Amino acid sequence: MMLREQMQEREEAMLSPLACRSAKSRGRERPEEECAIRTPFQRDTDRIIYSKAFRRLKHKTQVFLQPEGDHYRTRLTHTLEVSRIARTMARALFLNEDLTEAIALGHDLGHTPFGHAGERLLNEMMPGGFAHYQQSVRVVERLEKGGEGLNLTWEVRNGIACHTKGTPAATLEGQLVRLADHIAYINHDIEDALRGGIIYPIDIPLEVSKVLGFTHSERINVLVTDAVQASQGQEEIKQSPQVGEAMLMLKEFMFANVYTNPRAKGEEGKAQDMLRRLFEYYQENPDCLPSDFQSIRAVEGVDRAVCDYIAGMTDPFAVDRFKELFIPKGWTVL
Repeated sequence: MMLREQMQEREEAMLSPLACRSAKSRGRERPEEECAIRTPFQRDTDRIIYSKAFRRLKHKTQVFLQPEGDHYRTRLTHTLEVSRIARTMARALFLNEDLTEAIALGHDLGHTPFGHAGERLLNEMMPGGFAHYQQSVRVVERLEKGGEGLNLTWEVRNGIACHTKGTPAATLEGQLVRLADHIAYINHDIEDALRGGIIYPIDIPLEVSKVLGFTHSERINVLVTDAVQASQGQEEIKQSPQVGEAMLMLKEFMFANVYTNPRAKGEEGKAQDMLRRLFEYYQENPDCLPSDFQSIRAVEGVDRAVCDYIAGMTDPFAVDRFKELFIPKGWTVL
């Protein structure tokens, strides 16, 4: 018996009846020979980590645009924190940790440069709109590996597609990642905002702190523990009413005091103007798109190719492209 089969037998014996077993996956769009060592979900995790889109996350904005300092979050560190929180809850609930990890690591692969400001701009420019969770699915199905995609399992792609809003994921593992994403970003955004002097500890509503705790670690522990306790034996991932209400209040506080704060978001308009100019330039000059996007242009049109190209840019790469195209260079005497 191959090691993969032994691991799948272990899944069958040890995981909750509500967990998703890798041996019962709906499979991949293109059938492949199974790995002798890794389960399908473990292979998906490896494919995501080794992808170009995953590596680019280290230079994409989380909340603060290109912050000066080593300790502010990027889209990559956010992804890693989501993965850690989600795996902790999955282990406690005896769900499939490998599936959870793959979904968590892949959930933001389609995020734009300059965070949600970039997402809003592409939603405005792209006919039919744009959403980062849909783009994340497109990355793994169409854009990676020279247009072949990563050929991930259905469960991982479903979890990525459903990680933000709308219909819950078909698996508890996917639902768990959605909650872990919210837990991670609200709490690490508080920490970054405190570090940046955007808010102060006394600003956080007292009624929230009395329920969730007064420190970063206390809030994470309460939210994770509550979700595990509320979800045990349930067919959905949930929170207790008290903790869920406190988390909603905390989210509303962050939107009012951080996510729309001019000190934190004052440069977003400039970033959006820059991306708009880039989008319009490549619309008018599609031959200037890299060769990887010419096949998309031929099959799906110029707008789709331009959107894919800009969505995949990192913050510094977008700035460099803008400088190259629109900022005059000094004249050099040879």
